Amino acid sequence: MIVSGLVQGVFFRAHTQEAAVLHGVTGWVRNNHDGTVEAIFEGKEETVKKMVGWCKKGPPAAMVEDVDIRWGEFKDEFPGFTIRYGD
Repeated sequence: MIVSGLVQGVFFRAHTQEAAVLHGVTGWVRNNHDGTVEAIFEGKEETVKKMVGWCKKGPPAAMVEDVDIRWGEFKDEFPGFTIRYGD
């Protein structure tokens, strides 16, 4: 998913990681050069949908304008949830 709006500089990645760990979702989150935040979530469909819902609002200081969601097949690729830095 790609989240756009005021989503960088507001601890979006850290809060996303906390929420993902709380919900038992694996994957990663990172800032993109264009000011968006990108994330991949893996887990049970119900918990991934909760994370998508959370990202539509974001942390208190964020102002989410749009969430572009692309659903894929579960691949069990990630052992936990991490914040990625750089490309």
